[in-house]
Amino acid sequence: MTSTAQAPTPPPSEGRAAHPDHLGHVIFITASAAMGGFLFGYDSSVINGAVEAIRDRYDIGSGTLAQVIAIALIGCAIGAATAGRIADRIGRIRCMQIAAVLFTISAVGSALPFALWDLAFWRIVGGFAIGMASVIGPAYIAEVAPAAYRGRLGSFQQAAIVIGIAISQLVNYGILQLADGDQRGEIAGIEAWQWMLGVMVVPALLYGLLSFAIPESPRFLISVGKIDRAKEVLSEVEGKEINLDHRVAEIENAMRSEHKSTFKDLMVAGGRFKLLPIVWVGIGLSVFQQLVGINVAFYYSSTLWQSVGIDPSSSFFYSFTTSIINIIGTVVAMVLVDRVGRKPLALVGSIGMAIALAFEAWAFSADLVDGKLPETQGVVALVAAHVFVLFFALSWGVVVWVFLGEMFPNRIRAAALGVAASAQWIANWAITASFPSLADWNLSGTYVIYTVFAVLSIPFVLRYVKETKGKALEEMG
Repeated sequence: MTSTAQAPTPPPSEGRAAHPDHLGHVIFITASAAMGGFLFGYDSSVINGAVEAIRDRYDIGSGTLAQVIAIALIGCAIGAATAGRIADRIGRIRCMQIAAVLFTISAVGSALPFALWDLAFWRIVGGFAIGMASVIGPAYIAEVAPAAYRGRLGSFQQAAIVIGIAISQLVNYGILQLADGDQRGEIAGIEAWQWMLGVMVVPALLYGLLSFAIPESPRFLISVGKIDRAKEVLSEVEGKEINLDHRVAEIENAMRSEHKSTFKDLMVAGGRFKLLPIVWVGIGLSVFQQLVGINVAFYYSSTLWQSVGIDPSSSFFYSFTTSIINIIGTVVAMVLVDRVGRKPLALVGSIGMAIALAFEAWAFSADLVDGKLPETQGVVALVAAHVFVLFFALSWGVVVWVFLGEMFPNRIRAAALGVAASAQWIANWAITASFPSLADWNLSGTYVIYTVFAVLSIPFVLRYVKETKGKALEEMG
């Protein structure tokens, strides 16, 4: 998948640069927490390898199939909405451990379903874990990372997500080879697609084990009165040279002064059910990020390529190469976002995506010859699909979350981010649930729709989105 609900980053504090001796330990802690992001990406996209096998196993149509694939997003929305409150009650580490358990049982249940209904149920359970991971990982990392390294360490979550997507496609491809290219071929008495969904048990268990090896967030420890333990953790991540009493007092003061924003704060003064313009901009960014059809590339790419005549083995390989392109684009965005700015990257991405999607729409408009696209259109479709993912990854995949973390005034940031993230899950569901039926109707027409949304995102960014590069959070108004 391509999105994470980034928690608002606390303002930097003086003297929080970690001593070099402690940086390795901080990186280990951050990487362990980012395993939730890896599972987020893995669980989101691993279903790509099982779509056609599920259709065949249960003899279902495109509409029912779409609901089984998309139903995980309901769990995602619930998990994301409740994770913050759960973490505030029982701690960030316990929240990670719950997510690890849910990922594990979801993997086992999805791999060994009795019927279609319980496969759907385990998809919801896995989605709930994804939603929790999308919130708790960034929040925990922001709370333990020294200010001097917070930006780079915070990027671990997004990097882990795209790596998780790529690894899931590589594992799917490897399992398919063991099954002689048959998604329903048996390996040790279990069908290949079931192995694909079940292998996630391994990283889920690793995530759970790592959660026992990292400390609780100092912020949570202070909130529950465990001051001595909070000082120990602060010493671990920031060095013994810092004034621990001062740091604890600083965190306590910050927590006391925080405004708990609510949905009511997002309304125009005196207006009834009328959201502030800046909130609509955030919703627009979230929705456009999904309406260009990016998650089709990660949920349905194998099905897409097979529908135009590419054999299953090659289709799985192309899904993997697309994931590698996604990683490359994400790295490019992480390097450029603070150099060239958020808005220029978004515009470049919109233009690149619009052109690539238009070429895909043209390629898919060709009549199939012996069940395959003509050679020219086939090559254009493959290249354009990879170019589309590249331009998305180096722009909207990262930039939207940077914008959402920075663009809102302090007094409404948390609530506004929650609304924008909810809008993104809804748009994600709409695209995921509609693609199989739309593709049956007209594959080229479906990509024309995605192209139109990419084109519309250009004037939206030009007119309504303000650059946030180099501005303090306190300047947003």
